[in-house]
This record gives sequence, C-alpha cells and structure tokens, in this order.
Amino acid sequence: MKIVIIGGTGLIGSKTAIRLRNKGHEVLAVSPNTGVNTITGEGLAEALVGAEVVVDLANAPSWEDKAVLEFFETSGHNLLAAEAKAGVKHHIALSIVGTERLPESGYMRAKLAQERLIKESPIPYTIVHSTQFMEFLKGIADGGTVGNVARLSPAAFQPIASDDVADVMSDVALTKPLNGTIDIAGPERAPMSEIIARYLKAANDPRTVEADVHARYFGSELNDQSLVPLGGARLGKINFEDWFRQSQQPK
Repeated sequence: MKIVIIGGTGLIGSKTAIRLRNKGHEVLAVSPNTGVNTITGEGLAEALVGAEVVVDLANAPSWEDKAVLEFFETSGHNLLAAEAKAGVKHHIALSIVGTERLPESGYMRAKLAQERLIKESPIPYTIVHSTQFMEFLKGIADGGTVGNVARLSPAAFQPIASDDVADVMSDVALTKPLNGTIDIAGPERAPMSEIIARYLKAANDPRTVEADVHARYFGSELNDQSLVPLGGARLGKINFEDWFRQSQQPK
C-alpha cells in the first residue's frame, strides 16, 4: 500500500515512515525540501498518484496568529482537494489534546480550523489528538524563563514520547478510518511545573521552577482539564526517565 506522509522529514514523520516501511509498505515522505509543498501546491498531485492513505504531519513555519491560521487553512484546503482528485481513501491528521479548550491561543484556533476542513471533506478521516511531546520540554521551560527562573503553570500535564506518537500514527495508517478522533497521551500525569522541574534537574540545568497559575501556555492560562484527555486515551509506554535516558544516547 502506498502511504504519503506530509511533513515526512520531521520528528514524527521520519519515525512514522520507518515503522511503515518496516511493515512492507511503500512510503513517500515529503516536505517542501523534497519538492512537495502544500501551500503552493508544488509536486502535490504527482506525490499522491496511487496513494491510498495520507498522513498529514505538516506544521507552520510561523506561529504568529494570522500566519499560522493561514498556513493550516491553505495547506488543508490544497491537500484535501488534491487527495479527492487522487482518490485517497484515508486522511489522517495529528492534532492536539485540548485544542477546543484553549480559544485564546492562535495556534489552537488554527488547528481547529484545520480539523473543520477535514471533517467537512468527503474523504474518510482519523484525527489523532496528542498531548505535548517530551522532546519539547526544554522549549516549554525556555518560554517561561525570565533570568534564572522558569515560571510555569501547575496544571495537569501528560507529555508523550515521539516514539510512542509514531507508533500510533503508523498503526492508524493501517486501520480503517474512524471518521472521528482518538486521544493519545504519555503514561504519567503530573503538574506541568513539576515535570519541567524534573527535566531541568535531570539535564543539570541550573534554572529553578516556580509554579504560577497565571503563567500562559501558547497565550492561554491553563487549568487541570486544558491539556490532558478527559475521557479514554491510548497511553504511551515510555515514561519520563526512560525517555530522558534514551535521549542522552549518541545518535
């Protein structure tokens, strides 16, 4: 089966491609760097010839409110239109747990716009809502740092390792469309401020963490329901300690 991965050279895309190729499938991992651009349409029709499944992992180069909305609306429209012409049978997109609960965030509003396009399209689909990746813990700490202190929300947080996300994306690519969403999350839930403090300590980072209920995350204040699944979810297998140990190994 031919599977096209949009954003296939990124963190999740490259790992997903390896898993699907190892299962014997024809995988085309594309990005603007490979000559396939969902914004301009360059190379899109050619890439989708014969494809049964498309996995959309593309992300915006700018997260400024207007730019990110334009990216996901334009990319989503172009991709879905090209898929319809190519006869694609399953469209899969990676989105974010809590997208609909953080309307103050321009990024989350943009992801909601992407999801609406998918649901309105005639193409059968599955949307995977993921919690934040463990690989982005440093970036979260950096975003909340002033001086030597990272002020972060104590809201419930359940980050997931990218390897676990790739496992799910490859599994979903080989199953029937849900025409709905599934939630995935890491195996451990704790306050965001606590998990980031664990990360900084493990990384021998001298910064301290202060819990601040008013600290913003992508422009929004958080509560214990903002970023975690509220119902059933598929949980990853890799806990923080195992992920951190693996992340320190030579590539």
